[in-house]
Amino acid sequence: MPNLNKPITPQEKKDILQSYKSLLNASEAIIQSGDVKMIREAIAVSLQKATNIRRISGTPALLHSLEIARIVVEEVGLGRTSLICSLLYDVLRNGEISIEEIREQFDDHVVLIMEGLHKVADLYNRNTSIKSENFRKLLLTFAQDVRVILVIIADRLRTMRTLERYDQQSQEIISSEVAYLYAPMAHRLGLYTIKSEMEDLVMKFTNREMYKFIAKKLNETKRAREKYISEFIAPLKKELAEQGLDFDIKGRTKTINSIYHKMRKQNVEFEQVYDLFAIRIIIDTDIKREKAECWKVYSIVTDKYQPNPSRLRDWLSVPKSNGYESLHTTVLGPNHKWIEVQIRTKRMDEIAEKGLAAHWRYKGIKSERGLDQWLTNVREILENPEVNAVDFIDDFRLNLYDEEVFVFTPKGDLRRLPKGATVLDFAFDIHSEVGKKCVGARVNQKNVSIKYELRNGDQVEIQTSSNQEPKRDWLNVVSTSRARTKLKQALRDIEYKEAEIGREMLARRLKNWKMELTDQLIGQLVKHFRYKSVHDFFRDIAEDNLDAVAVKEYILKEREKEKELAESQLAGRSAENFVTPTEHEEEAGQDVLLIDKNLSNVNFQLAKCCNPIFGDDIFGFVSVTGGIRIHRKNCPNAPDMRQKYGYRIVPARWTGEAGGSYLAALRVTGEDDIGIVTNISQVVSKDMGLKMRSINVNSHDGVFEGTLSVFVNNKQLLNTLMKKIKNIRGVFDVSRFDAV
Repeated sequence: MPNLNKPITPQEKKDILQSYKSLLNASEAIIQSGDVKMIREAIAVSLQKATNIRRISGTPALLHSLEIARIVVEEVGLGRTSLICSLLYDVLRNGEISIEEIREQFDDHVVLIMEGLHKVADLYNRNTSIKSENFRKLLLTFAQDVRVILVIIADRLRTMRTLERYDQQSQEIISSEVAYLYAPMAHRLGLYTIKSEMEDLVMKFTNREMYKFIAKKLNETKRAREKYISEFIAPLKKELAEQGLDFDIKGRTKTINSIYHKMRKQNVEFEQVYDLFAIRIIIDTDIKREKAECWKVYSIVTDKYQPNPSRLRDWLSVPKSNGYESLHTTVLGPNHKWIEVQIRTKRMDEIAEKGLAAHWRYKGIKSERGLDQWLTNVREILENPEVNAVDFIDDFRLNLYDEEVFVFTPKGDLRRLPKGATVLDFAFDIHSEVGKKCVGARVNQKNVSIKYELRNGDQVEIQTSSNQEPKRDWLNVVSTSRARTKLKQALRDIEYKEAEIGREMLARRLKNWKMELTDQLIGQLVKHFRYKSVHDFFRDIAEDNLDAVAVKEYILKEREKEKELAESQLAGRSAENFVTPTEHEEEAGQDVLLIDKNLSNVNFQLAKCCNPIFGDDIFGFVSVTGGIRIHRKNCPNAPDMRQKYGYRIVPARWTGEAGGSYLAALRVTGEDDIGIVTNISQVVSKDMGLKMRSINVNSHDGVFEGTLSVFVNNKQLLNTLMKKIKNIRGVFDVSRFDAV
C-alpha cells in the first residue's frame, strides 16, 4: 500500500504545475472577471487543505482535483460552477472542509452541487453495494442536479486513467462499478468519447490478454490503415471543396472494446472485422442550413461510393433522447471494403462529444427535451418505494443503453421508446390508466395485440376496455422500465384489494361460528394449507379456491387436540414440575409462554439471528408463516420487531431443567499463533467435553479472528467455556456471536 504521508516529490510538483496551467488554458473561455476570484479561492482551499494529502493510489489529492476540474471543463464542457466544485470535491470527501465552510465562502449554486457531492461521498464511505437501498439514494442524488453526476463521471474517468497505481482487488472493484454504472450513464448523457474510453480502460484491467492482443494488432496495421483512409478521403475532399463547403474530414479507429464485441458478436477473428475505422465529415454552417447541408454531403459521398441502404441511420430528423444528432451511412470503398461515414455539423459534433453540457450553449434546441424526459423517468423509478433493490437496479439499467424507436400517436405526436418496446409499453408511456385498460391497438390501421413490437414510423392508436385488468404475465410483454414499474404497482394494488376482501370474508364467517381470526391463527392457517404468503391465502379465500368450511374444520380439530393435550398434561403433571407465576406476571395479568424441553403443544423455533440458549432472557415473536420464533431480548432485530410489530410479541421465559443441546457461536480474537486453533479445540472437546460443529480462523497483520460454533446445554455452561478460552495464552477477547 502506498505511503499516504509521503511528501510531494519534485516531479509531482511539476505535474501539479502543469495540470494547473492546463486548467487555466481550458477554462479561459468560460471565466469572466468576476469568476476569477471565486476560482482562485477554490484553488487556494485545495492548496491549503490538500497539499500533503494523498489518495489510496498514492497520487497527490491536489493533482487529482486539478485533473478532475480540467476534465469537467475541457472534456465534459461544463462551466465555472462545476469547475469550482471539482476543485473542492476531494477535500470535502476527505473531511478537510465542511459544507458550512463552503457556504461561507461560495455562492448558492456551488453549495447546491457540493451538497449533492457530499451525499455521494457519504454513501461511498458506507461501501454502498449496488444491491442495497443506499444505492438508490446514490442515484437519486445524481438525478437532483445533473452536474453532480457529471463531476462524479469526471472523477471516475480520472481514477480509471490512473488505475495501474491501485492494487489488483481495487482495480477489479472500480472497473466493475464503472462498467456497470458510469460507462452506461456517460452513454445515456451523450458523452460518447468518455464512455468509449471508460469501456476500453475497464477491458484493460479485466480482460488484459485480449486487450493487449487487439492493441498489438491495431499497432501492426496502423500504417496500412492510415494509407487506406487517405485514399478514401482524397476524392471526397476535392468534391466538398468544389461545392464551397466549410468542412473538416478525418478518420478514426474504433475502440478496442467495440472491436472485441464485434469479434464476439460476429464470431470472427481480428482480421475478419471489416469496419475497424470510420470516416467523420464535420461541416461548419448555420443552424438553419444544418440539415440541408448534411444531406448535400451525404449525396456527394454516395455519388462517389456505393451505399448500403440498410445501414442508413438518420438522427437528423429525430435526434436520440440524449441529444445525439448525426447522419450515418456505410459505403463500399476501395478494395471492396465497407466503410462507415458519419456526417454532422460542428454544433452536432460538440454535442456528440460533450453530451448534455453542450446543450447549455445552444438554447432552443429541441433535443434537450428528451434529456429532461429521461431524468423525469429516472426519478419516477428512484422514488418508487415499492420496488426492492434488485428489481430497482434491473429497471434502472433498462433506461441506460437502449437503442430507440420513434412512433406516432393518431394526432401525429412523436413518442420515443426503447428498441423492443411493445404496444403495452406504448400504452403505459401515455398514461398508467391507459396501460392498465389496454386490450390491443391499431397500428398503421391494422389491429394488433398488446405483444406487437413497435417499429420506426408506426402510427399507434391504443384500444382500451373498462373491464380489462392488468395480468401478471404482462411482465413478460413489457420491456421499458416505466411500464414495468407501473405494472408491478398495479398488480400489487389488485393483490392487496383481493387479500383484504378475503380477510373480511373469512373474519365474518368465523364470527358467525363464534371464532376469532387472530394473527397467530392466520400464521397457522397459512402453514397448514401450504401457502407462500398471507396474501396468497386470503386471495384464494376471496376467489373461492379455498372453502371457509375447510378452515373451520381445521380450527375445530386443533381445538380438540389442545383440549386432549391439556387434560393429559394436567393429569400427569407432578408438584415438583409445577411453575408458579411470579408476582410481576400475576399483576401484569398477561400470559407468559413457558419454554421447556418437553413442550410439545406449541409450534416454536429458536431464531437463527440470535441463537438463544437455555438461560438467556427471551421473548416470543408470532411469525407470519406460522408458529412462534424465540429470540434473545438483546437480539439485534429486537428493537425493530418491537417498534413495527409490537402486537406480535409474546412474553416468554425458560422453565424446568436445562436440557437438550443448543447451538451457540463465539467470536475469538488474539495473537496469530500456529497452535492457537489446537488449544481452543482442546478446551472445547477435552476440558469441557462439548461437541464442536465448526471453527473458522482468519489472520491479518499478526492478529487472528475466529468464529467457533459449539453445542451447549445452557448459558452457564457457555459462560464457563468463554472464560476458559479467554484464559488461553494469546487470546485477547471472546464474545457471543449472533449469526451461526
